[in-house]
Amino acid sequence: MAALRAAKQALRREIKGRVAALSDQEKLRQSRVVSQKLFRHPKYLSSQRVAVFLNMHDEVRTDDILQDIFKRGKACFIPRYFTKSSHMDMLRLRDTEDAKTLPLTSWNIQQPADDDDSGREEALASGGLDLILVPGLGFDKKGNRLGRGKGFYDTYLERCRTHPKGKPHTIALAFKEQLCDEVPAGEHDFLIDEVLCEDEERTAPDRP
Repeated sequence: MAALRAAKQALRREIKGRVAALSDQEKLRQSRVVSQKLFRHPKYLSSQRVAVFLNMHDEVRTDDILQDIFKRGKACFIPRYFTKSSHMDMLRLRDTEDAKTLPLTSWNIQQPADDDDSGREEALASGGLDLILVPGLGFDKKGNRLGRGKGFYDTYLERCRTHPKGKPHTIALAFKEQLCDEVPAGEHDFLIDEVLCEDEERTAPDRP
């Protein structure tokens, strides 16, 4: 376990350096390419209940995706992270204006406040999810994902497995600088179904 943690930490530093070297203009350019790929993707087009992250500075920009989800009349869910644990909920967003009013966490991520009692639907408490658009620091062609070490998405996808709808399709949105030859993974790390980036679409083999 210690060796796995050390390998992940080293790779995180390397990828953060690669992404930090990108200009804001280049991040926006690649984000638009990835978004256009997503808008043509059969899984996205057929999904009615979609979870999407509100991006941090070193992640693919998701503003256009949010707008498209609402334009197409899909139900949109966003993460609420609980910073003192690995627990995360996916709460329904009403519209793009709703997203603009959300408070910032200490991690500089917008999300519904802990005391937000506006009756937001949690995805797994109702109809589940068809598709989760997943953030991360690094990805490889086998579908391994390097997160930030908190385990939010691994824990949430484990919860999805027990929902009557089953595990949603997962698509990671990435800059090409986030692709790696190999991401070190443990038994609790889940595989991403696909990674969308500028160069190519990488599909992971089904887990046995």
